[in-house]
Amino acid sequence: MSTLSEVVAERPDKPEEACGVFAVLAADQPVANLTYFGLYALQHRGQESAGIAVFDGPQDGRLQVRLHKDMGLVSQVFDQEVLERLPGHLAIGHNRYSTTGSSKACNAQPVVLNTRLGAFAFAHNGNLVNAAELRQAIAADTPEVEFTSTTDSELIAFAIQRAVNGGLDWDAAIRVAAERCRGAFSLVIGTPEGLFALRDGHGIRPLVFGHMGEPDQAQWVVSSETCGLDIIGAVYDGDVQPGEIIHFRLGDATPSRSPWTSEPAKLCVFEMIYFARPDSRFFGESLYSYRVRIGEALARETPVEADIVIGVPDSGIPAAIGYSQLSGIPFGDGLIKNRYVGRTFIQPTQAMREAGIRVKLNPLPDVLAGKRVVVIDDSIVRGTTSRKLVAAIRDAGATEVHMRISSPPVTHPCFYGIDTDTQDQLIAARLTLAEIAAHLGVDSLAYLSKEGMVEAAQANSGHFCTACFDGAYPIAMDESVSGSKLMLEPKGIAATL
Repeated sequence: MSTLSEVVAERPDKPEEACGVFAVLAADQPVANLTYFGLYALQHRGQESAGIAVFDGPQDGRLQVRLHKDMGLVSQVFDQEVLERLPGHLAIGHNRYSTTGSSKACNAQPVVLNTRLGAFAFAHNGNLVNAAELRQAIAADTPEVEFTSTTDSELIAFAIQRAVNGGLDWDAAIRVAAERCRGAFSLVIGTPEGLFALRDGHGIRPLVFGHMGEPDQAQWVVSSETCGLDIIGAVYDGDVQPGEIIHFRLGDATPSRSPWTSEPAKLCVFEMIYFARPDSRFFGESLYSYRVRIGEALARETPVEADIVIGVPDSGIPAAIGYSQLSGIPFGDGLIKNRYVGRTFIQPTQAMREAGIRVKLNPLPDVLAGKRVVVIDDSIVRGTTSRKLVAAIRDAGATEVHMRISSPPVTHPCFYGIDTDTQDQLIAARLTLAEIAAHLGVDSLAYLSKEGMVEAAQANSGHFCTACFDGAYPIAMDESVSGSKLMLEPKGIAATL
């Protein structure tokens, strides 16, 4: 087994993924199949596990909930035979990247629990900063509760269950549970009374909704991103607003929308820079357009004389195109990505380790040899794979390597659903710009300013959480939250990851 330090050393330079949630409420539709494709479109948000819960029935006066979830990619967890065993009218789906609780089967979602009003299914994207406190409170309030996972998501589900069993209806119970939570949470919740969607007061993680067919057919879809709507032909209707709860019912042409809290909007800016798919739409346009603009801003702020601009696939490509367009330096494909490389637990040989990152990215000597190269990437978190990438580009014959990053230096960890480690593992928190450049082996290094990043969004600058760049956390937390991914695990789990 690898030690925790070895696992950290092998992790990439990117801030690692948030989760993806998806839901469909539609009569006479293959909702499990539709949810499969929605999760497939959201696969970039989490590759550790996938699951779908479907409501069908009623039987014996109650709806039946069938659940299938397992470790792996969506295409590994589900096939047509499995999907055919999930008939119904309401489906809740989830892709997981672990931010609280380790990567194991018991932590896969959706969570399904029983209540006095029937079963409900629950899926969560985000991260609570009061998970330990909430777990203690739930254990004290409900001693009979048996925790089956080490996630904060299960705690929210238990809070809903307790509120329902205490006499509240679904809407009131979900509101009461949400008020007990601090942190980031975009939720989809399937109940016998229909589908609920909810975002935390700051709206840190995205959540959108749309419809299929005619609006009065009440075929509703909720997704972490608009790309999940697009893949099944659903029409985007709007965002679930920060601090809003929406109740979708079969037969209702208009969902019930109301606020449950009011806080300043603080969408995670890394959703704009890196996490969300470039074809997903934020603020009325695709993120591809935004990422081209931050590349243009980067060229204005950090010019350099060079022969070619290349982007690190895939997320660095739009910014590289923008940098090229504004600077006049030709854009080229200098790096080829193996698009069929997913998460692998097979360790490479020592020779492969020494070859760096060639398993995923391979440079093209025909394009790079004899050239002064500008390399555009969206972020540097740890500095590990970036250093190997620079070495590979030099081995391909580049005479100069100038790295440009289309976001500011990551100096603070995220506690709201992105796995960016503790501060001492962030290279920009430990080293000066010159020291980072020397560590990477580049001729020059520059980052986009925070002002340039925010202005390129053409949206209210106050609407973004930029805590990973400036430490301005919108939600106060205890210092014990730092390194919280394994805080609900049995002691010693970190040594056996």
